[in-house]
Amino acid sequence: MPIDYLPVLFMVGFVAFGGVMALIISSIVRPKNPYAEKLTPWECGMEPIGGATEGHFRIHFFVVAILFIIFDVETLFLFPWAVIITDASISTIIFVEMVVFLFVLAIGLVYAWAKGALDWIK
Repeated sequence: MPIDYLPVLFMVGFVAFGGVMALIISSIVRPKNPYAEKLTPWECGMEPIGGATEGHFRIHFFVVAILFIIFDVETLFLFPWAVIITDASISTIIFVEMVVFLFVLAIGLVYAWAKGALDWIK
């Protein structure tokens, strides 16, 4: 019945109201003093040079971020695998599937390493 979902609706409304109120209050009380140094782009701890002053950043930072996310998601896949592997009837199949998964990711890591995607260039 729709009346059973009323507490969920109240919770969604409360969370939405709280989020909107947090945005409104923070926009009212935040300091508003922009100046040139504050508005310059910041390139991962290095002074912006060349095209970075116009907002153009080297792609290297994004490649490192994407590689980090890929291997972070791999770790998320390893947790359920470690829990399910205790069942002896399907543990061999699951183990082989995870080894293949890790092997494919390892090939990708070796490829990225060989191409120099992990070299930090200043």
